[in-house]
Amino acid sequence: MGKAALIDEVRRRFGAAAALTDPADVAPWLTDWRGRWRGAADAILQPSSTEEVAAMVALAREHGVPLVPQGGNTSMVGGATPPADGSALILSLRRMNRIRAVDRTAQRCVAEAGVILETLHDAVAAQGLRFPLTLGARGSATIGGLVSTNAGGTQVLRFGPMRGLVEGIEAVLPDGAIHSGLAGLKKDNRGPSLDQMLIGAEGTLGIVTAARLRLVPAIHARGVAWLGLASPVAALDVLRALQSATDAVEGFEILPAESLDAAVAHLPGARPPLAGPHPWHALVEATAGSTGEENPTALLERLLAPLLERGLVGDATIAANEAQADAFWRLRDGLSEAEKKAFGPATQHDISVPVDAMPAFLDEASAALERAFPGVRASGFGHLGDGNIHFHVRAMGRGDDGWLDREGGAVSRMVHDLVTAAGGSISAEHGIGQMKRAELARLSPGRVAAIRAIKSGLDPAGLMNPGKLV
Repeated sequence: MGKAALIDEVRRRFGAAAALTDPADVAPWLTDWRGRWRGAADAILQPSSTEEVAAMVALAREHGVPLVPQGGNTSMVGGATPPADGSALILSLRRMNRIRAVDRTAQRCVAEAGVILETLHDAVAAQGLRFPLTLGARGSATIGGLVSTNAGGTQVLRFGPMRGLVEGIEAVLPDGAIHSGLAGLKKDNRGPSLDQMLIGAEGTLGIVTAARLRLVPAIHARGVAWLGLASPVAALDVLRALQSATDAVEGFEILPAESLDAAVAHLPGARPPLAGPHPWHALVEATAGSTGEENPTALLERLLAPLLERGLVGDATIAANEAQADAFWRLRDGLSEAEKKAFGPATQHDISVPVDAMPAFLDEASAALERAFPGVRASGFGHLGDGNIHFHVRAMGRGDDGWLDREGGAVSRMVHDLVTAAGGSISAEHGIGQMKRAELARLSPGRVAAIRAIKSGLDPAGLMNPGKLV
């Protein structure tokens, strides 16, 4: 019984490649993407099929060995890092990287857990389709991890997070049983949905092995605009005006002037999109899937003109070509990196509040934190349409490199208290993992109790991704 016996049995049944034990092979996968957590593991198990996952999970249960599911290891909250005590083994889904089917007519596909997001994008694009979820780690993040964290991104405004794009799941439950839910039934009233419970469960209730995903037509054309605005309130008014006129808008990102200034100063080749200063900015993207739809650039010109006349938009420019559109998005995508270079240490929070409450939260939370911690600077940017804020509190003149250790915890607790008071979530799109586990228990004891009850029923031995979420 134990890890050594489990590793030997896996190799005997599935071959040497099914269990990596060389420290040089294992070491790169023991640290999280941000380098904040480091674990230990004697081996990485590498199944190549759902049946092999089921067999390995059953063996792990028999030998009492915890398993940490891992895909691209791009978690922002330490959700795929094994425990530091070496008690668990990593179960990698990277060999399960087949796109089983793409149905162009139905606009659906079935992808295994180890398929890299960018690979899926390329595969369905060849069929004239698009999987409408993208994020910075698309070159390494995998479908199983995206499902297990209910990942978001910049297109949530129109298409929703991963939960809205998944139509069925195949998974291995903690007892080794296979849940086959890839049929994509529109109606299924056989009790609570196991698919929905597994989405966002971070591998604590089972291991996702494949997903049936909704696709949409490939982008025929897009229009990208940069707006100068007086306030987040004005930004929300603009968003509402656009949404009332069209459903073609799928990206609406807001950022304060100081964040744009940091991006222009610290990102290679960056230039301000507008000539004059504005307290706030918005990046808007609209798309069309066919020639029968209004050209998105013309659409944005038509819809923004009256908003400029009313003074709701201070100034605007629309990208003249794809290169300029990409340059606008590079400013947005590089904000965290640029702010770190410009402002130094900061606590960074992936939070959400109700969309209508977001403008007030940005102003009021920033002011409250700056009063409570004199010398810091607080501001946020992000996805206005779904209420997701990347809220940063920067040490500025208050601290040095040790500021995060001394005061970062107190700052984050206050941010989370303010978010909770606003009816929001302390994790919008990155998950809970290790990073926010204690805060979730502090702020949402009823939710945690319910999750623990579900987990104890499905995984009484606590072998699925221990130390994460609850």
